[in-house]
Amino acid sequence: MSTVHQSDPQDRPARLTVGVVGAGRVGPALAASLQLAGHRPVAVSGVSDASRRRAETMLPDVPLVPPAEVMERADLVLLTVPDDALPGLVAGLAETGAVRPGQLLVHTSGRYGTAVLDPARRAGALPLALHPAMTFTGTPVDVQRLAGCSFGVTAPEELRLAAEALVIEMGGEPEWISEENRPLYHAALALGANHLVTLVAQSMELLRAAGVEAPDRMLGPLLGAALDNALRSGDAALTGPVARGDAGTVAAHVTELRRHAPQTVAGYLAMARATADRALAHGLLKPELAEDLLGVLAEGQHGTDGTNGTHGTNGTDGTDGTNGTEGNSR
Repeated sequence: MSTVHQSDPQDRPARLTVGVVGAGRVGPALAASLQLAGHRPVAVSGVSDASRRRAETMLPDVPLVPPAEVMERADLVLLTVPDDALPGLVAGLAETGAVRPGQLLVHTSGRYGTAVLDPARRAGALPLALHPAMTFTGTPVDVQRLAGCSFGVTAPEELRLAAEALVIEMGGEPEWISEENRPLYHAALALGANHLVTLVAQSMELLRAAGVEAPDRMLGPLLGAALDNALRSGDAALTGPVARGDAGTVAAHVTELRRHAPQTVAGYLAMARATADRALAHGLLKPELAEDLLGVLAEGQHGTDGTNGTHGTNGTDGTDGTNGTEGNSR
């Protein structure tokens, strides 16, 4: 836990009034964290019943008001809406005159840098992009998880110190991301975190189908060790039948998946091919074993269960691998 969070906000005056536009899982947690650092949440907006309940839980006694009123009350406004809604929100706030000169406007989208805030910047706002590299639950535990969390930060040069200070006050660690690299940065996080949830959920379903009573208990130590090894050693941590070149085992996997969970075949083949490519490149998969393995993967790709796209897994037609008929690359 950051030492900032351990201090008592009653011992010092609040420095900024804080507002939240979009009471999803992220905004209330960040506002609550800033409150622990001595700032004062004064307004939050939320549309759905779930967002309103979340705001009442995370920010008790903070009034729920329309976005324009949040802008009017707060020195620092957190725009915590879905990525696709952010440009329209910023444009609307600027067009209606809701933005005040000198107001800190912070969005938490991983995809965007500060350019998306240009309409508000032209109205005098100070733009910051602070994206916490963390998964959120919408509960008070999120505030604790911010301790040591990396934030992808993009800011104008004159606001870098302010951005860094806000992140540190929330217990986080700033990581500077250039404007042009924001989409790549966000894609990397989605690939690692979002897809991990899908893979783990599928694995648990398959284990249940195989008769395992507590798949979470079985997977926990295994996945924990695999993650630790991957973070420490990268591709050198690869193990399993693909990295070993056990083509017969992989073929058996594909057969069983087609029989019991055909919806998982496309993902299995895509990840197996990616794993094989990386294992080959790093000298873990012997070339003489790779031919049979890649043949099995190619045959699996041409199965009869609807996963017979011709290029979707490995993009061998010179594209990015997203044009297979079944969308293997998703």
